[in-house]
Formats: sequence, C-alpha cells, structure tokens
Amino acid sequence: MKFINYIALICSVFMISSCDSFLDKQEDEALTFEKIWSKRSTVEKYLNNVWGFMPDESNWVDENPWIGASDEASATFNRGYRYMNFGTWSPSNVPYDRWSKFYSGIREANVFMQNIDATTAEDISEQERIQWKAEARYARAYYYFLLLRSYGPIMLVGDEPIDFNQNVASLSFMRNTYQECADYITKEMTECAAVLPLEQDAIYWGKPTKGAALSVIARLKLYSARPLFNGCELYAGIANPDGTKLFPTYDKNRWKEAAEANKRVIDLGIYELYEDESGNPIKSYLGVGLKTWNKEIIMARWTGGYYNRVHCTPRVVGGTAYGGIGPTQQQVDAYAMANGRYPIKGYRNDGTPIIDETSGYKEDGFSNFEHPYDQLKDGHKQKSTFNMYVGREPRFYATVLWSGADWPYMAGAKVPVFAFNGNSGPGVSHDYPKSGYICRRFIDGSLNSNGGQWGNLTFPIFRLAEIYLNYVEALNEFDPTNSDILLYLNKIRSRAGVPNIEEVYPEAVNNQSLMRELIRKERRIELAFESHRYFDTRTWMIAEQTDNGPMFGMNTMAPVANANTTPAAFWQRTEFEVRVFEPKHYLYPFSQRELDRNKQLTQNFGW
Repeated sequence: MKFINYIALICSVFMISSCDSFLDKQEDEALTFEKIWSKRSTVEKYLNNVWGFMPDESNWVDENPWIGASDEASATFNRGYRYMNFGTWSPSNVPYDRWSKFYSGIREANVFMQNIDATTAEDISEQERIQWKAEARYARAYYYFLLLRSYGPIMLVGDEPIDFNQNVASLSFMRNTYQECADYITKEMTECAAVLPLEQDAIYWGKPTKGAALSVIARLKLYSARPLFNGCELYAGIANPDGTKLFPTYDKNRWKEAAEANKRVIDLGIYELYEDESGNPIKSYLGVGLKTWNKEIIMARWTGGYYNRVHCTPRVVGGTAYGGIGPTQQQVDAYAMANGRYPIKGYRNDGTPIIDETSGYKEDGFSNFEHPYDQLKDGHKQKSTFNMYVGREPRFYATVLWSGADWPYMAGAKVPVFAFNGNSGPGVSHDYPKSGYICRRFIDGSLNSNGGQWGNLTFPIFRLAEIYLNYVEALNEFDPTNSDILLYLNKIRSRAGVPNIEEVYPEAVNNQSLMRELIRKERRIELAFESHRYFDTRTWMIAEQTDNGPMFGMNTMAPVANANTTPAAFWQRTEFEVRVFEPKHYLYPFSQRELDRNKQLTQNFGW
C-alpha cells in the first residue's frame, strides 16, 4: 500500500463532506438501507464514504493550519492560521475545527462495520469482507488519532453509530483519559495490522496496510512519550466532572514503548529510503514527494498538485500563481552547511544570530555561486548570490527559493524578486511571501505551471525517514548509548549528502542532551513542510520559545528600482510579524457549540 490515489478517486466521485455523507439518512429508509448491503458496488461506495473524511495534509491554505501556524513557514493568505498566529482564536472561533467531521467519519465507520458481516452480495469474498472491515476499523482509529493529537483526551463512543447532529440530551459524554484513548487506538491498530496486507494491489494503492497501521501506533507512542502527554504540569488538574484526571503522570518507560513501536515498522523490511538512480541528493530528497510509488512511502496522499503548488509559485512565473507560502528566516537558518555543521547556534535578544564560526557560514557580502539545482539544467551558470545561501546542505536547495534564484522549471528561467514592487513581491499584489522566501519542496521542475501544468503530488503521511527519526529520538531518551542512534540518523544524513553526525559532532556521541538537540534539528530539516513541525514544537512543549515573538525574513519592504532586480536593502534580517503563543495554545479548545451541547465536556487548560 502506498498512496491515497484511490481516495482521491473516491472524493472526486462523491465530493464528500462531514455532514452530507453518502447515505447519511439511510437508517431511516429500511428498504434502501438493506439494499446497500446486497450489492458489491454499494458496499464499496459506503466503504469509500468512510474514507471521505480524511484530511488533505498537502493543502496548506484551506484544509489545515499545520504549515501556516508553525514557525517553519509564513502563509500570507487570510485564513484561520492567522488567528492562531496572533492568539486571537477562542472557543467561539476555532480555526480548522475538525471535531464534528472526524466524529462523523467515526460514525460512518461504525455503520459499515455493523453491517458488512450481513452482506448478501455473492461477489464479495470472505477475505474481502474481512479486509474491508479492517479498513473501516483503521479509518475509525485514525480519526481518533487525529482528534487526540489536536485536542488531547477525547470521547471514545464505542461501536454504536452515534449521530453527533442529534439532540443535546443524547450527546452528554465525558472525555476518556489520555491513556484510555491511546490504549484504544493502539489496540485497534494492532488488530488491523494483523488483518491488513503488507501491500495492496496496485489498483488500491492508498488503502491501509499493515505498515500504515503500525506507523500510526509508532507516531502515537512517540507523542505519548513527549512532555505534552507525559506528565505535563499544565494539564495535571484537568478532570472530568466526576473527578477523573484526564492526563497521565510521567512514565519514562513510554520512551521504550515508542522505540519498540517504531522498530516494528523498520523490521517489516519492505520500506527503504528513496534514492534517485543518479545518486544526486537533491533529486533523491525531492523524489520522496515527486516519484510516485517509491519504496520510502508507507502512507501518502496521491493527489492533484494544484492546491499545493499554486500557493508556492511566484507571480513572475505567470499564469495562475499565488506564491505566498515560504520558509521563515528561522527555518532557513536551521539548515546545515555542506560540511554538516549547523551555522546558527541561537539568537540574541534583538534577533541577530549567534554564528558557529567553525561552520564556514557568512552572512555578509556576495559570491559567484552555481545553484546545485541549476546544475541539473542545460546552460546553468554562476550568479551573484548572497553569502547566507552559499555552501549549504542539499536539502536547503531543494526546499528554499530566495529572491533572485531561478525558478526550478527545467525548460525556462524565471527569476522572482520578492522586494517591494518586485515582480513577485508586495506593493503590486498581496500574493507574495512575507518572509521573502518561497517553499520549493514539492515543486516538480518538469512541469510548466505557466502553461497550467500542475501534475500530481505524492504527499507523505508516513514515510520511513520519519520512522527512523522517531526511533532515534525515543532511543536517545531511554538508552542514549545505543548504537542504533547513529546508525539510523546517519542513514538519513547519507541520503541527503551530509557527513555522518559523529564526524561533525564527535562530542555528541553518548551525550544525551546534545544528541537530543541534533536529532531535533535533523527532524526539522528532513520533515520540513510535511505537517510535523507544528506538532513537534507542541508535544516537545517548546512552542512558547519557537512560536512566540518576532518572525524574521528578508526586507521585503525594500523598494526596487527595477522589478526584476533585488535591491541591496533587501538583504537584511527583518521582522515581518510578531506572533503570540500562550500556554493554553498547546492544545485546541473545544468549541463553545460543543460545550453548550455537552455539559459533561471539560474544556482544555486556559480556554
């Protein structure tokens, strides 16, 4: 099983939404409802509907806030993540609130699971019936996982198909404890893994597999070991009306459980880090999302590239281009140099960086420099380049597009300018990146977006590199001398064309605190723009430092003399906005509507 291309087909047929789902009223129409289970086609449609509530993690603007509300990026568009960034959200205004949507998906899964055993369709084999039931069960457990990671402890409603649109009196549920929720999801996914195949047939790529089920457990166990869900003092007093405490006390053994869960995925032996046949590390890293059906993917959404790519295409490219999503300066700073050393060690109170002088990094002046991506094209050449971007590691060049760098379309050279009145900057349009950078991570250089070519996108949900990073993080916390830490961390760095960690930082070997810092840096880089950073900073409980205060970029307000030339005043660190993160923001609030409907529901801390 690889990709959710099957799911994309489903959604294109049914255009499913959270409340207007396929056969939503069928329980009241006995004859029609009975007929559903008598035909293979309608049984499959109902199963497809169960999957129709899955979020599109690749749509960073309209579907989720995980990119726009994280410190790795700025998104210029006026969407709900802006409220989150400035601390102006509340129970009366919950951006991207998926509560009802996911519980509707849980309800549909319950309906399917209750009725699939009674199917009279003769062309559904016993094996298919068992597998389809497991697929619905996976979807149900996954929806619970998505709720848990945002809201913390939620309500487990059992196997009954409860309608969350019914009257208030029927919806009085108390929250289950975090441990009950985590144990339930683990149990469900474990039993799904025992039934689901190692791989799906090609026509069903995107449906769940054994590896996908085990990966949910692996990530859940990691989150459960981190500070937010492992003895967090902020939430220690949060309790149900009956006095039941909802959040667990600290248990170091959770790190061991997390390591073991991730190692089980590794030990399946069917996934491998994607490497381009050329051996080029930029093409290898880009290929994770561009090379369809590669072996690194455990679960992904195979979808049209428009919604992701149109928001990362600068205006100078022409055609439809809303380029307004880009890395913050903090994210740009996170990338290592080609020698593997991280150039920025921290920041002073005024935001100026503390530079590791041994890294070779320079932040003043310009050099003639040949962009490594441009070397893949014919007629490549050196360009005068701000020294900040010279000599960085390959993943930097695969992800960050700066003012004056060539757009990555292989058959043409468009050069965006992100300064004021520049061809892709402010002044002319609101479609520009506030940070002065654009994300090029999932851009396909073979496609001409000016000609309306957006292509498809393999957006990773679970992939092997994440599992490696989960595993080494957990190992470092309970067994910091374990040799697997270097083994699997270096596998990722090697694919990225970066020296082994012990060659660059020999002092980190068997040093738990330093290795923790390096693992977190590696995770930020390798998993950039895959919707991990938002949850990482929150479950590590560092968001009060990373997501609170000034966000920096280049000086996009520097006026241009020529729309196609970046002015000298652009090249300076500049605060483009000040964000607000308070302790209550670590978890989503329950909406006022849900609190009014369910008097047994305890609100999260601070809301």
